[in-house]
Amino acid sequence: MAEKKMLIVPAELAQKIDDNRGDLSRGDFIEFLIDSQLKGDVKEAKPAVQYVTRDEIQHLEQDIKKLLKSFLDFFVNYGLEIGKPGGSKEDEFNEIASKLESLEKGIDKDEKGRATIKWK
Repeated sequence: MAEKKMLIVPAELAQKIDDNRGDLSRGDFIEFLIDSQLKGDVKEAKPAVQYVTRDEIQHLEQDIKKLLKSFLDFFVNYGLEIGKPGGSKEDEFNEIASKLESLEKGIDKDEKGRATIKWK
């Protein structure tokens, strides 16, 4: 049988132990607290503020550029199908094509087909 010793603590601390130990005995509860502190088993609480990483911002920017490009593609195709009366279709097409090219210059694709951004 394990040797037992007495530990004298203030009454307030004994009350805190009793309030928080649940079904554990006082000795088991104190042993658990000491082990968790020494081993670091207690996970630290996450901070209330979470920050975005640089990679996440870059992926967001790439996705937004892809979305904008798809909108431009849609409106170009829609404009070519419907057409605008009284306007020069060739001038509009060249203007939209130049906008698309400027967007594509800012996007590179990696081996998985994901868009990447060139940093200047």
